[in-house]
Amino acid sequence: MTVKISNKIVGYRVKKADPEAAQPAAQPEHKPVEMNEYIERPDFLLGTTYKIKPPVAEHAMYITINDILLNEGTDHESRQPYEVFINSKSMEHFQWVIALTRVVSAVFRKGGDVTFLVEELRSVYDPNGGYFKKGGVFMPSLVAEIGAVIEKHLKAIGLIESEEMSEVTKRILAEKRAEFEATHTTATNDDKAGDYPPNATMCGKCSTKAVIVMDGCATCLSCGDSKCG
Repeated sequence: MTVKISNKIVGYRVKKADPEAAQPAAQPEHKPVEMNEYIERPDFLLGTTYKIKPPVAEHAMYITINDILLNEGTDHESRQPYEVFINSKSMEHFQWVIALTRVVSAVFRKGGDVTFLVEELRSVYDPNGGYFKKGGVFMPSLVAEIGAVIEKHLKAIGLIESEEMSEVTKRILAEKRAEFEATHTTATNDDKAGDYPPNATMCGKCSTKAVIVMDGCATCLSCGDSKCG
């Protein structure tokens, strides 16, 4: 539009551009990619293999858990479990082991909170009775031990927070153990008890045969759980 100047010009100045108007519009942030069933399997996955030798199986079992790296190189980078495989020379558990790995892998790829799998698997009890692992840890079933391996892996990649004992607690437990062994006659070491006194009892918290009683107080030498607080 043309503007007619009818008054006398007494001065002038050049109008500067608005700095806010000159700046380009802020680009919207890309939403971090979360695990979902539509993510295609890449050609390369990070994997970890765990070996277990349960007494209910003739041969050792090798559990491999592969992880996918999401949002690599960004602040939202995360490592998520993608699939699980179980291999063994034992064939008596072949069908249900294959079925279990496929179901667990499907849950991994579905995304969301997959840590619930640990509690579900570890709560499976064998009607024929469980067994003790090396070190005195009781496993109610082979499925429960597979769940324990998955729990260990999820802790390793940061999806489950590890409950680490402080150095002070470890030192106190070591002192209690040394005092207990010095004041109690130990019989032939029981293989089921592992590294703990053979007359230790089962811990209700960590399922390890490592509970001793000293000065009227039951204390677990494995996880530190104590009835005396």
